[in-house]
Amino acid sequence: MLETIRQLIAYGGWANARILTAVSPSLRPHPKALHLLAHLLVSERIWLLRLKDEDTATINKSPELLLAECENLANENQKAYTGLLGSLSEDELNSLVTYRNFKGTEFHTPVGEILLHVALHGTYHRGQIAIAMRAEGGVPVDTDFITFVRDRDGRQVASTTKPRHAGDP
Repeated sequence: MLETIRQLIAYGGWANARILTAVSPSLRPHPKALHLLAHLLVSERIWLLRLKDEDTATINKSPELLLAECENLANENQKAYTGLLGSLSEDELNSLVTYRNFKGTEFHTPVGEILLHVALHGTYHRGQIAIAMRAEGGVPVDTDFITFVRDRDGRQVASTTKPRHAGDP
């Protein structure tokens, strides 16, 4: 499970980097897309702080960030998650983390489930970002997991058949 989580977190960093490039054509970011990206990145930071047993009650989970701030936060998050995952063992994925949500309710959640949430939460919001970019006249970037795997492994798959659906890779 740990290797799967490492791969998903690496995928998230790759996808965030692609989004950062896409939301800023001619240094005029798509406002709604940038707002969603800021939320995604701050949420990643919040979970990282919770994993470190730090209080997150006063953090604004939907701030207005500049593109440069998003870039810095994305880089910091990826470095921190990579470091955390490099130090975890498979058994530690079952360790419980105690934290409070923004309503003050206390939860006890295994580390592995939090890390899976971080990966899945980012995927959800990157879909919203693609929709926002299209609505704002932009062209969304491909952040599909399979594209990450192909890119990471340097695979080029030639196809001699048409995709079954528009947009199928």
